[in-house]
Amino acid sequence: MKRIAVVLVMLISIGMTAQRQDDQRMRKGPKMDMTAEEMATLQTKRMTLALDLTEAQQDKVYDIQLENAKFRKEKWDEIKALKDSGEWKKPTSEERYEMENARLDRQIAMQEKMRNVLDENQYETWKKFSYRKKMHGKKKMQERGRRG
Repeated sequence: MKRIAVVLVMLISIGMTAQRQDDQRMRKGPKMDMTAEEMATLQTKRMTLALDLTEAQQDKVYDIQLENAKFRKEKWDEIKALKDSGEWKKPTSEERYEMENARLDRQIAMQEKMRNVLDENQYETWKKFSYRKKMHGKKKMQERGRRG
């Protein structure tokens, strides 16, 4: 009888551990509580460490990152306001197409700006770094979709 109770307790505890998904990272979401300037500064410093940027390159990269951070912050606030008011609806397939097309246009523009700022080796390193980051994010989104 004791063995059955022990096995039952172990199975229940394993099941509860497997179901638990309230990890801190999952609840936080993107760091949109920071200002656009703070996000741009942090991203520029990360790139400086990874790519060994000069002062002039740091200034140009900061401007690019600030522009991107302002756009992301604006979109985040807009969607958050819509969700809070209850007016947010899932986008239609045409709207999704337009959003994806605009996103890809922004990425192409960002790539061109970075190509103009960075030298050849830095640019190749940045491309590898950003590709890995995109694939990691894609994997995370797929996992989030599976969880429901």
